[in-house]
Amino acid sequence: MANTIIAIIVSYLLGSISFSILAARWLKKIDIREHGSGNAGATNTLRVLGTGPAIAVFLLDIAKGSAGVLIGLWLGEGQAAVEVACGLAAIAGHNWPIFFRFKGGKGIATTIGALAVWAFFPTLIAGIAAILVIAFTRYVSLGSMIFAALLPVLFFLFDKEAAFLWGALVVAALAIVRHRKNIVKLINGTENKLGSGKKGEPHGA
Repeated sequence: MANTIIAIIVSYLLGSISFSILAARWLKKIDIREHGSGNAGATNTLRVLGTGPAIAVFLLDIAKGSAGVLIGLWLGEGQAAVEVACGLAAIAGHNWPIFFRFKGGKGIATTIGALAVWAFFPTLIAGIAAILVIAFTRYVSLGSMIFAALLPVLFFLFDKEAAFLWGALVVAALAIVRHRKNIVKLINGTENKLGSGKKGEPHGA
């Protein structure tokens, strides 16, 4: 039990390391949450800092999601429920980071990292679908929500353990809640597209 608690706490603290905020501080001496969409994620990093920092932030956010699950796998002695709890803790840390006044990103890249360890092929299929949606519409927020919504369906079809299926359902719900403003903008036709120069609130991974 103690190992499980330690694993969850460490995963949350790892998730709370916001590479987007740190990159903006190091490179431009700014708080990225006060620029662009105001979101501490890879998409807003692309908008504010450029391609190189955005790729680095995206990969590092993925890595911390995977690391959280691996910590759960190690300290939880292979229990699926602990892996799921640690993955969700890392995502929660990204979204509500204790180191940055609990104002973080929307957690999609960290989700990708966590779910790739939970179930690689379902996550890959959902990721490909999301990329296609983004490529055709240029709405990163829409692609992100499609990705999240497909996960529980694919986990069910791939007959994953109940713990992972419940984890995918929680991830999907979190993604929709974190994108609620984007949903309104998509409905109103005011959501920014990838590559647009307008200030708005597109998705940040």
